Amino acid sequence: MITAEIDSGALRPGMRLPPERELCQQLSISRVTLRKALNQLVEDGLLASSHGRGWYVASGTPNKEWPNSLESFTETAVRMGLRSSSTVLASSPRHASIDEAEEFSIAPGTRMFSLDRVRYLDDVPIAIDYTRVPADLVPDFEQTDFRTASLYETLLNAGLGPVRADTTIEAREADAYAARHLDIEVGKPLLVMNQLVVDASGKPLFASKIQYSGERYRLRTFFARGPRR
Repeated sequence: MITAEIDSGALRPGMRLPPERELCQQLSISRVTLRKALNQLVEDGLLASSHGRGWYVASGTPNKEWPNSLESFTETAVRMGLRSSSTVLASSPRHASIDEAEEFSIAPGTRMFSLDRVRYLDDVPIAIDYTRVPADLVPDFEQTDFRTASLYETLLNAGLGPVRADTTIEAREADAYAARHLDIEVGKPLLVMNQLVVDASGKPLFASKIQYSGERYRLRTFFARGPRR
């Protein structure tokens, strides 16, 4: 019934579904069966869930694939035909720790710039992005409005070209902070991506930890088998 109403246009993107109790009565099924069916529609990209607000028709954002090439969040949005935006949670200078100094091949205490953002596609929260950049790379970082500005574009305008990202991805459960900003329940799965992005010479440009909502992110990659020796 729900799929048919979406196909017919009776249920349009962004519209909320009736409460679960009402749906159970309409369909004459148990709540367990209903939630299983609704979660499958989320997996299919037709619905999205919002903790405390119920179920609503997806805008097409969930389950879009990210590429295995290096591109910015903004570039990915444009390629998908979606609108990207950000909420800046924190933006401040600080000094590099010993671990960061080793990671960036700089001296401890070197001035860094921290940028924490919630990233959205078509107003749906996709990820929380924690980024660190050596402050001397782009002197006017503190004056840049990263609610709309692209970090990659800012670096490119400064003559710095990201060419490779050394990346690890692991699964974690959302804590209260992540759940609040991603509009999901505590304990829901996150895909946590840690990246060190470097230029053509191998010089680190920035490091980031990105917490993606597991329901709204899918990474596409490939594996190739080399010749046998």
